[in-house]
Amino acid sequence: MASKLGLIIKREYLAKVRNRSFIVMTILSPLLIVGMIVLIAYLAKINDDETRVVSVLNESAFFLHELKPSKSISYVYFDDLTLQQAKDSTNSMEYYGLLYIPNLPSVEEAAKNSYLFTKDNPNTSITKELEAVFQKKLRQDRLQKLGVSAEQFSSVEKSFEINLSTFEGEKSIKGINEIKAFIGGGFGYAIMMFIIIYGGFVMRSVIEEKTSRIIEVIISSVKPFQLMLGKIIGNSLAGITQFSIWIVSASALMFVAVLIFGIDLSALSGESAMPAGPMGSMSQLGAMDTEMMLYAKEIYDIPWGLLIVSFFIYFILGYLIYSSIYAAIGAAVDNETDTQQFIFPIILPLMLAIYVGFFSVFSNPHGPIAVGFSLFPLTSPIVMLMRLPGGIGEGGVPLWQFITSILLLVITFFGIVSLAAKIYRTGILMYGKKPTYKELIKWLRY
Repeated sequence: MASKLGLIIKREYLAKVRNRSFIVMTILSPLLIVGMIVLIAYLAKINDDETRVVSVLNESAFFLHELKPSKSISYVYFDDLTLQQAKDSTNSMEYYGLLYIPNLPSVEEAAKNSYLFTKDNPNTSITKELEAVFQKKLRQDRLQKLGVSAEQFSSVEKSFEINLSTFEGEKSIKGINEIKAFIGGGFGYAIMMFIIIYGGFVMRSVIEEKTSRIIEVIISSVKPFQLMLGKIIGNSLAGITQFSIWIVSASALMFVAVLIFGIDLSALSGESAMPAGPMGSMSQLGAMDTEMMLYAKEIYDIPWGLLIVSFFIYFILGYLIYSSIYAAIGAAVDNETDTQQFIFPIILPLMLAIYVGFFSVFSNPHGPIAVGFSLFPLTSPIVMLMRLPGGIGEGGVPLWQFITSILLLVITFFGIVSLAAKIYRTGILMYGKKPTYKELIKWLRY
């Protein structure tokens, strides 16, 4: 049995890796992925570099020094013009918009009757920045009426951030749990895509052999269970081979792209490293550098070895489970059109794992929902990887949960393989009949 299974695995593996489309995608995919990342970073950089010019017609005695240029807005002031003349000048010079502040006796009235004129609906970030200027001026005016001086207002306006630290005395930083969840989510999303792609390969392979009737010759020499298991393992090895090539080649290409084109990948975050207002002091820049170093240290301290090893473990076990179901479906139908009624129930747990995993792990990685989904075999390959960037042990995933999830995956695999084998054994030689769920349940009893 072992020798026949080995031959089937070898046949499936070589058939897959020698396939022209497999070779083309193995070569092109890293190029496309890296190219897309470089393009997005480049476009984000161009987008961030755009400074919109807003003309200002200020007829009031207020807001004389509050409108300060920033990275996103620069101001051009109009004097001795009517509102219509200011609008015409703004349009003719193709400025982004016109900020009009009327001549009224109080800040409240002037702000309430101010307008930002633009050709189309204005950008949200622009309106928020202008609203912040007006809000600060209104707050200052209201407090001054209550007897608060400008100096006192400045001291009141100082921002505050609470100091964060671990019990061991190491400084903590905000948002690192979300970053870790995103990293784990990326690994989990890769598993979902590979399960769907390579599970589909197994299903199509079974359908092709069934419709060509070559399956009748093959099962005269091997048992249906051996054939199904050989297809699953062979395609799994091909998937691991392709993914390993992608990881190595994409990493090398990204390194070369960053060196040659000077791509700033931080542009992908959509946030500028500098404050929105005028440049701060050198101490501010030093504090920012220190914070960036802390983020870099936290990311460096992620147990990458554990994460990569766990990725392959969960990928293999998750793939074996789902591909068994795909193989059973391929054996039960005669063409891919008939598979549509069975596909959605398969991918539903994977989609649920992605969405529920992100929401639960972000808010509470050790909560009952996150723990439950990371133990449930049909969702654990994705959700557990979202939790693992925090490590195993204190502060991370308890060791018993990690081991339990793997054991449950192994047990589930053997259970699903035995059930899928019954459907495979019955359906592989049936032609011309579209099966129903009721019939599939009947096959399980044979």
